[in-house]
Amino acid sequence: MGGPLGAIIGRYPTAVGADGDGQIGSGSGIIRHDRRCRDLVFLVIFIAFWVAMIVNSSFGFNQGNPLRLTYGLDYKGNVCGDRHAKPDLRELMVRYWLNPNQVYLSGLKNSQFNLADARSLCLMECPVPSEDGLNWVCDYPEGDIRLTMDDWINRDYDYYEFLTPEMRNTSLQLQGPCYPVIFPSVNVYWSCQFIARASNVSLKHWQQMGGVNIDEDIIIDKTIHRAVNSPSPVLKRYVADIGKAWPVLIVCGGILPVFLSVIWLLMIRHFVAGMTWITVILFNALVISVTMFYYTKAGWIGNDALSVVIGEHDPYIHINGREINHIRAVAVLMTIVMIIAFLSSLAIVRRILIATSVLKVAAKVIGEVQALIIFPILPYVILAVFYMFWFSAALHLFSSGQILRNDCGGNCCSFDLKSNKINCDNCCGYRVHYTRNIGISILFHLFGCYWATQFIIACSSTVIAGSVASYYWARGEISQEIPFLPVFSSMKRLLRYSLGSVALGSLVVSIVEWVRFILEALRRRLRHSDPAPVTCTGKFMSSSSQCCLGCIDWIIKSVNRNAYIMIAITGKGFSKASAIATGLIMNNILRIGKVNVIGDVILYLGKLCVSLFCALFAFLMLDTHKYKSAHNKISSPLFPVLVTWGLGYIVATLFFAVVEMSIDTIILSFCQDAEEHQGTAQCAPPLLMETLDGQGEMQRLTHSS
Repeated sequence: MGGPLGAIIGRYPTAVGADGDGQIGSGSGIIRHDRRCRDLVFLVIFIAFWVAMIVNSSFGFNQGNPLRLTYGLDYKGNVCGDRHAKPDLRELMVRYWLNPNQVYLSGLKNSQFNLADARSLCLMECPVPSEDGLNWVCDYPEGDIRLTMDDWINRDYDYYEFLTPEMRNTSLQLQGPCYPVIFPSVNVYWSCQFIARASNVSLKHWQQMGGVNIDEDIIIDKTIHRAVNSPSPVLKRYVADIGKAWPVLIVCGGILPVFLSVIWLLMIRHFVAGMTWITVILFNALVISVTMFYYTKAGWIGNDALSVVIGEHDPYIHINGREINHIRAVAVLMTIVMIIAFLSSLAIVRRILIATSVLKVAAKVIGEVQALIIFPILPYVILAVFYMFWFSAALHLFSSGQILRNDCGGNCCSFDLKSNKINCDNCCGYRVHYTRNIGISILFHLFGCYWATQFIIACSSTVIAGSVASYYWARGEISQEIPFLPVFSSMKRLLRYSLGSVALGSLVVSIVEWVRFILEALRRRLRHSDPAPVTCTGKFMSSSSQCCLGCIDWIIKSVNRNAYIMIAITGKGFSKASAIATGLIMNNILRIGKVNVIGDVILYLGKLCVSLFCALFAFLMLDTHKYKSAHNKISSPLFPVLVTWGLGYIVATLFFAVVEMSIDTIILSFCQDAEEHQGTAQCAPPLLMETLDGQGEMQRLTHSS
C-alpha cells in the first residue's frame, strides 16, 4: 500500500521525530511529507481548454443575438423586437404574414415556395378582421408614405387611404403595400397563426372592391402551426426560456440551495439521530409535490394547463404544441419515479440505523473542524461566477447563425415603396443559417461546462478530504489548530501540488459521460431513421449497453472520489492514488461495503431533497403573472425547472461533500490504520471510537473478513 499512511499524514507512534517513549516530538506537524507537483501536463491541458472556451464564447458574443431564439424574422431580415433594426422594432415582437395566399401556397404538397419566403412584418399584436368593414395591414412606412413608425403603429398599421391609385390596385392584387385582414389570428409564441375561418364581412368587402380570390383552406392554419411547432423553434424557445427566467435561476438555483444545504449540515451536526428519517420522508413528499405540479401543467389536474397562446384569445380556440406533450411525458416519468422512490424507501427502512451511525462519524468531524461547514461557499462563489458567464455565452452561441436571404422558387413580387414600383428581384425571405462549426462550438461549450463543474467539485472534495484526514491521523489532538488550519493547509497543498491530478480525474469523468451522451444520441438517431420496428433482441441489447455504460460511469466516479482522498493524503498523482484507493477498497470490501453504501444512499436522497425543493419553488415562481404575461411569457416551465433542479443538485453536492468526503475519508483512513496494526486502529480519535463502538460498527469493521 505504499507504506504506513500515519507517517505521511499525521502524528504516528513510529514516525520520524517520535521520542523514545513513543511520544511525538515537538518538531512533528499534521502533514510532513515530501510532495511535488503531479500530472502537470493535464493542468496545462485544462488551462489551454479554458483559453479555447473564452475564444469560443467570444465568437458567440460577437455573432449571436438571443432575440432570435424567441422572435421571428421579417421580410427584410430584421429580428422582431430588435431596437437596432431598421426600422426600430423594439416594441414590435409579433411576426405576421401579410399575404394569406402565399401562406396557402407554402403549405401545398410538393410546393417550391416556403413559408419563410412569404412576406411578413413585425407588429405589436395580431390584427383582427373588422366587424363592419375591411381592415388593412400596410408595409413599414417609407418612400412617399410620410409617416413615422409611431404614427403607423397608432393607425393600427393602416395607411390605405394615403395610397395612390396604382398602389391601391397592386394592393388588391395582394402585392402590397397594403394587405387585407381577412382571417382572424392568435399569437402563438410570437407568431400570428391564422384561424382558417375567414371573416364573412371582411371577405365580402374585399370581393366588392375587386380583390383577387383568396384561398380559404385549413392549410393556412396548419402551415404556420407546423412551422412554429417544429423541433428547431421549440428547442430555441426552451433555450430562450432559460434567459427569461434568470431571476428564478438565481433565487431557486443559486441562493435557495445554499440556504437549504447549510441547514441540512447544521441539522446533521445537532440532530443527527433524526436526520435519516426526515430525509427519507421529505424526499417522498417532494417527489409527490413536483409530480402534482407537472400534472397541473399537463392539464390532468385543475384548469391551469400550459397554453401556447400569448395574451387573450377566444377560449373556444384550442391549439396544442410540442411543449404540452413534453410536459405530459415528464409527468408520466415523474409518476414512475414517485412509485420507485416509495418502494425504495420501504426497502431501506431497516438499514436507516446503520446510516445514522455513519452520519454520526461525520457529525463529530464537523463539530471539531467547523470551517468545513463554511468552506463550500468558496467553490460555490467560483461556480456561480462561472455559470453566469457560461449561460450568457450559451444564449449567444445558440443564436449565432448568419441571417441569409433564401433562394425561393415562387412568386414573391411585391410593391417596393422606395423604388415606387413592383419588385420581383430579391423578394425572397430570410433565414438563420447554422453551420456545422456552430454545432461543434455548442458541443464544445457544453463539454466545457461539465468539465469545469467536475473540476471545481473535485477541488472542493480534495480539500475536505485533506482536512478530515489531518483530523483523523492526528488522533483528534489538534484542537488548538481547529477549526481553520486543516482546511487552509489542505487548500494550500491542493493549489500547490495537486491541481493537475484533479484536472485529470475530472477529465476522465467528463469523457465517460460524453461517450454515454454521444452513444445515446446515435442510438436515438438510428431509431428515428430506421422505420422498421425494433425487435426484442434489439431492445435487450440497447438496454444492456446503457446499463453497462451506467455501471462503468458509477464505478469511475466512485474510484475518482476515493482517488481524491488518497491524493489529499499522500500527494500522489491521480493514477497512483487511484491504484492505492482501489487496492484498499478491494482488501476491505466486506468491511466497508454495507456501511458506505447505505450512507451514500441517504446523502444522495438529501441532495435530491434540496434540488427537488428548488424545483418546487421554481414552479411556484414561474406560475406568477410575470412569467405568464405577454412580454415575459415562457413557452414552458420545463427547461427552467430542470436547470434549477440541476443547479440545486450541484450546489447541494458542494455542501454535502463535507459529510460525504468525511465519511469516505474516515473509513479509508480507519481501514488503513487497522491493516497497519493487525486489525486494531491506533489513530482513530476518541470521539469517533465512541460513536462507532456505540453502534457496534467498530467491531464489525475490524473483525469481519
